[in-house]
Amino acid sequence: MDFLYSALVFLHMIGLAGIIAGFLMQLMTDNVKATKVLLHSSLLQFVTGLLLVGIAEMADLGDIDHMKIGVKLVISLAVVVVGVLNLRKPAKNLAIIAGVLAIVNIGVAVFW
Repeated sequence: MDFLYSALVFLHMIGLAGIIAGFLMQLMTDNVKATKVLLHSSLLQFVTGLLLVGIAEMADLGDIDHMKIGVKLVISLAVVVVGVLNLRKPAKNLAIIAGVLAIVNIGVAVFW
């Protein structure tokens, strides 16, 4: 169970790096693939986050702050929605919103 949890944390961090990379790619270079990087990375982070909480609940890995998880879930879902909107009609403002929301999500994870 530890290996699965660690693998999911690894993929979760890869998703975070992808969101930030897609945000920076679109902001600095206007690369056409930046929108797909941002969307797929946000989906990866959303799904792995849900799986991490599910495994933590099943394995009873400790007390889980459900309020924190709820806030992170809403922020993560907002990043996915912004990623979808950005894919349909690319705009630097949408990339900025997704990047800022991802950074806020990091702040919630670290400081709460």
